[in-house]
Amino acid sequence: MAKQTVLLTGASGYVASQLLAEFQDRYDLRMVDVQTKDRDGNEVPGIQVADLINPDRSTYASLFDGVDAVVHLGYKRSGGFHGDEAIDRFDVEFENVQMANNIYRTSYDAGVGRVVMASSNHAADWYEHAMVHNKQKEMVSPTEVPVSDNFYGWAKASYELLGFPYACGIFGRKLGVVQIRIGAPRDVPGSRYETDDLSSLSEQHTGGSGLSNFKRDLGAHLSPRDLRQLIIKSIETPNIERADGVPWQVVYGISGNTRAFWSLESARAALGYEPEDDSEVKYASDIARMLTSKDAGIGGGRQGG
Repeated sequence: MAKQTVLLTGASGYVASQLLAEFQDRYDLRMVDVQTKDRDGNEVPGIQVADLINPDRSTYASLFDGVDAVVHLGYKRSGGFHGDEAIDRFDVEFENVQMANNIYRTSYDAGVGRVVMASSNHAADWYEHAMVHNKQKEMVSPTEVPVSDNFYGWAKASYELLGFPYACGIFGRKLGVVQIRIGAPRDVPGSRYETDDLSSLSEQHTGGSGLSNFKRDLGAHLSPRDLRQLIIKSIETPNIERADGVPWQVVYGISGNTRAFWSLESARAALGYEPEDDSEVKYASDIARMLTSKDAGIGGGRQGG
C-alpha cells in the first residue's frame, strides 16, 4: 500500500520533534515552518520555509498539492497569559486564527481529505480555572461550549469553530477536520514542582502552590507515544463523521491519566484512541514522595489543595 502524503506545519517545534522519526518512516512527509532550526539551534533537514500567515495563499499552495492530510502545529508566539501582556495578546492571536483559515482554505482548494489541527486545552480553560480547581466540576467534556479567559484560548476555540464550515459541506465538499486539545506533552517530574516559587514554570495553572500545579499536570500529561498514536489515528481513521454526518471532531489530547479532568470520550469513540500511559504510574515515586507520604504538605487528591 502506498504511503499517505502528510504535510506537517510547525515542523521545527517541540511537539513536532516527538513525531518526526515515526512520521518520516510511516508517511511521505512534507515539512514546513518559518525556520529550519529547532529550539536548540539544530538544523531539521527537509523543512521548507513558508509564512502561512501570508494572505497570498498562492505563495505556498504548491506545498498542499497531492497531500492526503495536513497536521497543523504551526503557531506564532505572543505574550503571557497574565498581567499587562494578556490584554495585548489579541493581535498576534488573530494572526494565528488567520493562519488556521489559510490552512483550511488551502487544504480545501487542493483537495486534501483531512486536517488535524493542534488546538489546546485552553480552548475551554474557563471550566478548569473557575470550576475544576474549586471543586465545582469533576470532568470537562469536549462537547461543552468552549470558553476561555485569555486570548490564546479564544484563538484555539476559534480554530475549532472555523473548521466547521469547511467540514459540513456548505462550500461543496466535506473537509475532514480533527481538533486535538493538547494537554501537557512534556515530562512532568516532581522535582520541577517541589518549590512554591513558580518562576521556573511556563505558566501557573491553578493559582496555588508548586505542588498544586504538579497535581494538575499529572492530570494533563500526554506522553510522546500517546501523542503519536492520537495524531496517527486522527489522520488514518477512515470515517470521523458525527451522528449528523459532519466529519468534524474535537478531542482532548492526554494520556489515560488517573487524575484526568478532561474527558477522552470523543477520542475513544470517534478515533479508537487507547492511551498506553498513565502519569500515576509513570511518576509513582514522585507522587508517593510529594503527595501521599505522611510528610506531604498537600492532600493527595486530583487538583488544588
